[in-house]
Order: sequence, then structure tokens, then C-alpha cells
Amino acid sequence: MHWCPRCRGVLLSPGPIDAPPQRRNYRWVARRPGRLDRSRRTAGAGRVSAATPRYTEIPRWGLRDRPVAARDREHPRPLSTLTRWVYTALLATAVLFGLAAVAELGRYLLLLRNRTRLIEPPLLWFSDALVNTAALFALIMALVAAVAALGWLIEIRRTTFAATGRRDPRSPRILALGCLIPVVNLIWPGVFLSEVLAERSDPRPLRAVRVWWAAWVLGGLLALAALYWRTADSLQAQADGVLFTALTDLAAAGVAVLTLWVVRTVEGRDLRGRDRLAHRWVVAVDPATPLIEPVRPSGAATVSTAPDAGSAESRDGAGRAAQEVVAQ
Repeated sequence: MHWCPRCRGVLLSPGPIDAPPQRRNYRWVARRPGRLDRSRRTAGAGRVSAATPRYTEIPRWGLRDRPVAARDREHPRPLSTLTRWVYTALLATAVLFGLAAVAELGRYLLLLRNRTRLIEPPLLWFSDALVNTAALFALIMALVAAVAALGWLIEIRRTTFAATGRRDPRSPRILALGCLIPVVNLIWPGVFLSEVLAERSDPRPLRAVRVWWAAWVLGGLLALAALYWRTADSLQAQADGVLFTALTDLAAAGVAVLTLWVVRTVEGRDLRGRDRLAHRWVVAVDPATPLIEPVRPSGAATVSTAPDAGSAESRDGAGRAAQEVVAQ
């Protein structure tokens, strides 16, 4: 190459351009960033290290990922112990609601079979016990997960506002009342989370909160409809209520998974808890293609002379051959 692809400077040296590497009077040398340690270079002259080349400090010529400041854990906050179990509580809630949905579907299958055949009392007792136990444990775990998520919300709001030198304008009591009171908690949790993400440049957490908010409101409406359906008197309406309750349990399990997804996304992680890697944009240079073709030595050119030198064709051929020799 005769030109630098980056700065377009001349890359020439006093020497033959087409000389082999052994005969060149210059060479390219790559050194580490920073000042060279001349004493170490002098002491280690003549010895070649077999160790892998490495940097003694973080290179300053690239982009830097600032480490996240560690959280202050000297003074434990209320609900801090339960907050650390928010991920496990949400996952257990999803599993229990899924089990409750399976139990309701099993009861519905028994109702279909009972149209033509009698159901054995032990099987009926097992179905009732499974439905009631799964529903009870799912509701208890949902309450535990709600309290743990409340503690997580208080902590993430305190950390977010403290990073900007401010104090959370909403007290923990207001957050608790807005998240735990039925019907009211269909609106305010989404507002509290949107306030946390108002100043973030990444749109993914806010988009996740909006998706969760819509699913949360839909799940609450389904729960209210399922409770109202329980008041039906006809057998067909009660059988349909069992199937509708199974659908409500599946929706509750999906909301629990979405809640876990939102918690992970706000923290900068994916659903499995792995840290999201930031996109690193670097300057792309032009491909290293030679702008000027190098001069390559060619073989000896011979010009054949025709026996008839007086012919016009021989003179034209000789002229073209001579021009090719000059061009080469």
C-alpha cells in the first residue's frame, strides 16, 4: 500500500517498492498505549518473553463501561428480607396458579364424565381437595409475592431518585396503599413504575411496564368476573364457571411471569436473570484495499520479427509489441 486507509497519508520509504520483506529498510512496530518503560526494555534486552501479551491497565482508547455502584446495605430497610425473595415468590406463584388451573380442568373433565356415569367418591374427594388446596396456596403465595414486589418497588424508587440527588416524593405508606388495596391496585402500580423509568433513555423497560400493566388490568377484570360467575344458580352456568376459573388461573400465572419479567427488565437483566450487555458502537474504517496498484516486475518481453519486413501487417505488429514493452 502507498496510502494510509485512515489518514490518507503517504506510506513510502527510500527503497524499492516491489522489494521482498527481507530487503526492506523499514518495518511496522506495534506498541502498547502509554509511555514505554525504558529501564525494563534495557534490562530485558535480548530476551524474548513467552508469556501472553496483556495490558497492565484498562486501555483508554476504547469505550468504557462504568461499573454500577454497589448498593448501601448497612442499614436494612423494612421488607428488605422479603424483597430478596421476590423472584422466588413470583416464580412459585406462577407454578401454583398453573397447578390450580390444571386442577380446575380436571374437575371440568369429571363434570363431563358425570353426565353419563357416576363418579367414584374417592376420585371426587381427591379432585375437591386438589382444587381447594391449590387455590388456597396460590392465593397465599400471591399475597407474599405482592408484599415482596412492594418492597422491591420501594427500594428501586429510593435508589433511582437518590441517584439524581432527590428524594422519593411518595412515602412507603402511599406506595403500599396504592399497590395492595383491591381495585385501586389496578391503576397505581403502573403509575409508580412509570415514574421510575421517566428519565431513562432505554425504551425497553417502559415498554415492558406498559405490556405488564395491560395484562395486570385484564387479569384483575377476569378475577372479578370469575367471582361474579360463582353466584350463578344453574348447573350449566356452574360448569362454565369451572372452565372460566381455569382460564383465570392461567391468566394469573401469566401475570406472575410478566411481573418477574418487568422486575428483571427494570434491573437491566433478562427473564433468566442474566445481565444485558450494552451495545458498543465503534467507528468503522474503510476496507484495507490498495488505492494505487503496486508496480510488479514482469518477465522479459521478446519481439518476434517476421521474415517479410516490408509488409504492413508485420510493421503494425512490431509497433504494437514495442508499445507493450514501453508500457510494461
